[in-house]
Amino acid sequence: MRRVRKILSKKALKVLFLVTISFYIFYVFGVFHHILEKDFYTDFHYPYDGNIEEVIMQLKNNQTPSIPPLNSYNFYFYKSCDNKCRNINDLRLVYIVKSAPQHFERRLAIRSSWGFQRRFSDVEIRTVFLIGLQQAATIQVSINEESERFNDIVQANYTDSYFNNTFKTMSGLEWAVKHCLNAKFYMIVDDDYYVSTKNVLRFLRFPTHYPQYLREPMANLKNLIQSRVPLNLELELNDNVRLYTGYSFHSAPHRHLTSKWYISLKEYPWHLWPPYVSGGAMVFSNQALTDMYYASFYTLHFRFDDIYVGLLAYKTKIEPFHSEYFHFTKKSYYKFNYGYVVASHGYEDPKEMVAVWNEQKSLGNA
Repeated sequence: MRRVRKILSKKALKVLFLVTISFYIFYVFGVFHHILEKDFYTDFHYPYDGNIEEVIMQLKNNQTPSIPPLNSYNFYFYKSCDNKCRNINDLRLVYIVKSAPQHFERRLAIRSSWGFQRRFSDVEIRTVFLIGLQQAATIQVSINEESERFNDIVQANYTDSYFNNTFKTMSGLEWAVKHCLNAKFYMIVDDDYYVSTKNVLRFLRFPTHYPQYLREPMANLKNLIQSRVPLNLELELNDNVRLYTGYSFHSAPHRHLTSKWYISLKEYPWHLWPPYVSGGAMVFSNQALTDMYYASFYTLHFRFDDIYVGLLAYKTKIEPFHSEYFHFTKKSYYKFNYGYVVASHGYEDPKEMVAVWNEQKSLGNA
């Protein structure tokens, strides 16, 4: 009998051990979190919980909103570049580059390549760099000198860190609305990206048919005629279009505790994010950027900037437009496979980025 009890006791300990280990694994990898998630499609109501279209219109018209805002970034700009877009007719594109304070070489590389404001003599383009605050006084002295020299640094009152990226992105939207509202398009992009300005402009002429309209222009013209779509031979988007585009996702939150992007149920209880564009390279039309900026007054802050912008788009009923020509991971490079690339992540080395850009420029692709 004692022997039987010992065997049972050992088995019970084994079972208890396995149950404990299983419970721990399930907990770490978020299994219990997933079980308790709410359904995005039937139960999503991120605060502010209500229709905000009317108050957005009131804010755009400088009226007192009928509903008090629940969120206001209201940045103080130590460096504002407030004359960057002034007195410019037909400002086509503004690059708003998210950059870390110490990335001096990357900013120099961008200024000499895709961020060069005079890339095309007949297209008005402007470039600014978003920077937050940091502790090192010597770096700030260098930033001050850089700002004096190039007049393209926008520095606001938030600590520059990864999990403050939403503050950085929203400082860009606020800067655009307050100091550069005369542009047709804005591209918010990280400083470790290769960008083809030529392809950005070509994409924005006809995003729904890029790059097909370039490969077979006459065939596409024939198809448009046959489908009886009203023709605009200049392929120009209407000024009222609300375009929010890049590489889009409709993915699930990370619930495993070891993830850099772990999100608790308390912070976000739903099983899916709203559709969003990868935060490394996002393009907005003027109307989309303006509506989404004012939507932030009624959208609770969230620490991931691409998710937060997706929340703003969802609340303003702007559907992200997906393009596979925005690469959120590095597209492997050889000379002839970047012809239609709009943007590619993965260029931490500024010398490599400039070399790729120069080669693509020589081929007529940048």
